[in-house]
Amino acid sequence: MLVEIGRYNRIEAHVIVGALEAAGIPAISFDGEMSLGEGSAFLIPVRVMVDEDDEVEARAVIAEARRD
Repeated sequence: MLVEIGRYNRIEAHVIVGALEAAGIPAISFDGEMSLGEGSAFLIPVRVMVDEDDEVEARAVIAEARRD
């Protein structure tokens, strides 16, 4: 089952997905194209999702990246 680990602007979500995948954690972003279709490119947050078994590790990767 997928769990949401956060909502970010479109660019930040893609960076986070890349960082998680680089750490060996499969991740996906949802709703990233909704904002483009509606014309509000940064108003609709993008959800970053991971498998529930990877949630704790994914949150740790994001927290570490934010410290840098």
